[in-house]
Amino acid sequence: MAPRLLVFGDSLSFHGPDGPHAADDARLWPNIAAEALGGTADLVAGFGWTARDAWWSLIGDPRVWADLHHVDAVVLAVGSMDTLPSPLPTYLRTGLRYLRPDPLRRVVRKAYLAAQPRLAIALRGRPVVLPSKLTVHYLDTAVGALRTLRPELPIFGMLPSVHRSDSYGRVHTARAGAAAALAAWGRRADVPLLDLEAVVGDHVLSGRGNLDGMHWGWEGHAAVGAEMARLMAPVLRPAAT
Repeated sequence: MAPRLLVFGDSLSFHGPDGPHAADDARLWPNIAAEALGGTADLVAGFGWTARDAWWSLIGDPRVWADLHHVDAVVLAVGSMDTLPSPLPTYLRTGLRYLRPDPLRRVVRKAYLAAQPRLAIALRGRPVVLPSKLTVHYLDTAVGALRTLRPELPIFGMLPSVHRSDSYGRVHTARAGAAAALAAWGRRADVPLLDLEAVVGDHVLSGRGNLDGMHWGWEGHAAVGAEMARLMAPVLRPAAT
């Protein structure tokens, strides 16, 4: 039986070297991982999604509720965006899109995007989009809910990726602490985690990914897909065969 994966992700799951792509693009890492395992992947993701957004999707999307009864594994591929500098509180930053009239929204958004890298540098990357304590909380809550629903369901995750993005002043001071907190949680919760820095760190920091300095090229997607399949294979392949 071909394994079916359910992947909760951020834009790293569907953004390539030239912009966002449809979830069924074979070059995206979830589909590469699924193909290597002889199965398919369903992607539930959004721009800037954090562990909190994944949790909200898990409890609020009826399509996810249906999928959870049929999938063979879940990948919580979130946490990278949590570590980014966020000079404005999340509710204000995400609320900019709701400003009206439209000319005011465009002016305010342009001003914030111009100020963001300067503020990230001045504030040394603090505050972040989501503190690591909350990232761990939402991931742990999601895992608890999944194991209550389906105790036998394999669950996997990721450690945060890296960036060299000018949009954030190339500041990423919160990543190391968040990675340590997530690694400790993964051991406690028995959730295997893929270390994105080890897999695509050089790809991103050497400039071989997207020009935005954050998202990956197809080389990066291929590497992450292959390594995720390798991480999942000992659990999924025996069941699939």
